[in-house]
Amino acid sequence: MTTSSLTAMTAQQLTKKILDREELMILDVRNTSDYEKWRIEGGRVEVVHIPYFDLLDSIEPALELIPPGKELLVVCAKEGSSIYVAEQLIEAGRTGVSYLQGGMKAWIEYLEPVKVGDLKDGGELIQFVRIGKGCLSYMVISGGEAAVIDAVRMTDVFERYARERGVVIKHTIDTHLHADHISGGRKLAINALAAYWLPPKDATEVTFDYVPLEEGSSITVGSTEIAIQPIYSPGHTIGSTSLIVDGKYLLSGDILFVESIGRPDLAGKAEDWVGDLRTSLYTTYRELPEELLVLPAHFGKTSELGEGGIVSARLGDLYLSNPGLNITDEELFRSAVTEHLPPQPNAYQEIRQTNMGRLTPGEEEQQNMELGPNRCAVHDK
Repeated sequence: MTTSSLTAMTAQQLTKKILDREELMILDVRNTSDYEKWRIEGGRVEVVHIPYFDLLDSIEPALELIPPGKELLVVCAKEGSSIYVAEQLIEAGRTGVSYLQGGMKAWIEYLEPVKVGDLKDGGELIQFVRIGKGCLSYMVISGGEAAVIDAVRMTDVFERYARERGVVIKHTIDTHLHADHISGGRKLAINALAAYWLPPKDATEVTFDYVPLEEGSSITVGSTEIAIQPIYSPGHTIGSTSLIVDGKYLLSGDILFVESIGRPDLAGKAEDWVGDLRTSLYTTYRELPEELLVLPAHFGKTSELGEGGIVSARLGDLYLSNPGLNITDEELFRSAVTEHLPPQPNAYQEIRQTNMGRLTPGEEEQQNMELGPNRCAVHDK
């Protein structure tokens, strides 16, 4: 058997293809339950699903469903099964076949840095798109310093980016206690000797020291004094705090997304927090300037990816288009955010406990805890 034409495609290369809207066919050979929960989507990707065990005796089912001449990427959980299937396809005469290096475990951990825009007194704002999980992190750069907001656990990405830009990380900030992914904020702060900021109302059970992220305080980054101004906006969690950066950008955490709003149930307090969620969205945010560019901590659908991969929207436009911002009746709002919600994120209780410092899972366990979509929004199915 020859495998000379078999190549590996990295998560970075796959991300570029999706963002550039290149045609690509994917053969996903994971088991059906994993595939139905979470898959690669976006751009001009076409996905065919055939479980690996259905291809062990013969590659014919794949040959029948996949037209020749198309670029084909074979995907599995870790990589091994996709290599085997890709080899069988090449042996059967197919060309342009590759496999996803590291499998879906690599896909869920890749972050793509995208520049959002410049800051008025120098510096810039970078969005890190974790395309396989729907997480969004941010780095504010100014005057040789940086602040990282809602960092994911792959802290080496932020450390490497800061080194490449010649800046020192002085602050890490979590807009709330996350339940869908393990925060890298505290680890990054320890490594960088930086301050770690966390809303105190979300920190009543944490086992570590932090700087309270409270309304009325201001975090300055660099000599040009780009202020990051916290705004208390509870509802997704009781401590959820948004940030206005440079008077232009609204980092909304998990309160407001481009196509949905944050769910209030992940701490088991849905009925208690509905009123807070409505007040944050329909009063606090309504009083903010409509020109603010909303930058959320997550996206649920690839349709939320804009030009170059940026996830953003003007606040005033969201009040016209976002279904979660257009429920005038309070009882209907309560029903919408507490009933018929999507499934909760994988291992969300354990993730919350980890982010409190009360659990210390190993690296492989952390990877398994985070598998699957983020599911932080009311309207994500």
